[in-house]
Amino acid sequence: MVEKIPENWMIADLHIHSKYSRATSPYLSFEALVKWAKIKGLHLLGTGDFTHPKWFEEIKKLKSNDKGFYYFEEFPFIISGEISLMYSDGGKGRRIHLIVLVPNIGIAERINSYFDSKGRRDYDGRPIFNISADEFVREMKKISKDIEVIPAHIWTPWFSLFGSMSGFDTVEECFKDQTKHIFAMETGLSSDPEMNWRLSQLDKYALVSNSDLHSFWPWRIGREANVFEMRELSYKEFIGIIHEKNPKRFLYTIEVDPSYGKYHYDGHRACNVCMNPSEAIKRQNRCPVCGRQLTIGVMHRVEELADRPEGYKPEGAIPFKSLIPLSEVISNSIGVSQPFSKKVWAIYSKLIDRFGSELNVLLEAPKDEMAKVADDKLASVIMGIRNGEIEIKPGYDGVYGYPVFGKENRPKGEEGPQPMPLDKQKNLMEF
Repeated sequence: MVEKIPENWMIADLHIHSKYSRATSPYLSFEALVKWAKIKGLHLLGTGDFTHPKWFEEIKKLKSNDKGFYYFEEFPFIISGEISLMYSDGGKGRRIHLIVLVPNIGIAERINSYFDSKGRRDYDGRPIFNISADEFVREMKKISKDIEVIPAHIWTPWFSLFGSMSGFDTVEECFKDQTKHIFAMETGLSSDPEMNWRLSQLDKYALVSNSDLHSFWPWRIGREANVFEMRELSYKEFIGIIHEKNPKRFLYTIEVDPSYGKYHYDGHRACNVCMNPSEAIKRQNRCPVCGRQLTIGVMHRVEELADRPEGYKPEGAIPFKSLIPLSEVISNSIGVSQPFSKKVWAIYSKLIDRFGSELNVLLEAPKDEMAKVADDKLASVIMGIRNGEIEIKPGYDGVYGYPVFGKENRPKGEEGPQPMPLDKQKNLMEF
């Protein structure tokens, strides 16, 4: 009997985008999202991009359960979006991204009316406004106390709460008197909960994880997610679980290894230079090839702000599991450069047919059963990832990290998963 994720568990990816955001797949639709969410093994998605007029019209077509869940072909969504704030504070230019979760259509309409008084929202699914973070939270709470604001990917160098280029050193510096309304932080791809546990100032916040997807591809959707035990399918219950931080209800988060994120280490992409924080500090954070300033990565920034040693775990902390998307595991293990090759999809399809979803494969499928479908080598690699035994070469300055799988160096020209050609994107809809 193949083990499966329990039916009362809900795996949620809250931070996504639509085809109306910049640099996203033109085939990103509710149909594509639902199709690949099921293949991935997800049970709930954020709608993303509710501020964009055209996407909002699509959202309004979803069927409501009158409890804040909206359905496309019986698959649930909650209304969500990402907002970019660019403003000056403390004599410094600030750029921060915020996830906004919304309890219903009516409140979403009121938020959009507020944005219309501040500027345009029709040019991008993630619109930019000159509003301070504290003012933004204050105005959202005036509209509804049930609106949830979550700082997005809080460590990335640009556009984040703690970012090395434009961020703050404390949550209170950013949100001021509105800090009392912030209950969660999104860790982002380049950090995991263990890194965040090193900051005592974050102990009171739930740490959530999401994909920030720009496509429905299975190596994007659900690559990070949150696992809840749900008793009622409602927005109120969902938000309550985040606020309570009860490990019996908020079971764990799914993470990619932070080294896999494209801003984990310090580096300079143009010169192919990647280094850990101690090396960068020795070189005054300068590129040894061209002498320019390095892009300071997440690990370096965590070291600057941490007041606890590595390995510290707060009492009652929500656990996490580190994974790598299955299609990338397959492509690296068989020596194929990209995860959308025919060889990869042939193996991927067999595993999905056998075990029902990608997350069942990565989290639950027994090794001997996987070996029967694929081979013993791939089964061993998946078990190695599940047990945290696979080395990851760190990402830096916009370059994704990658699993080693016995190879010392990435072949020249490979920088992680590359954009899929449009014809292949269309074909994926027929998977």
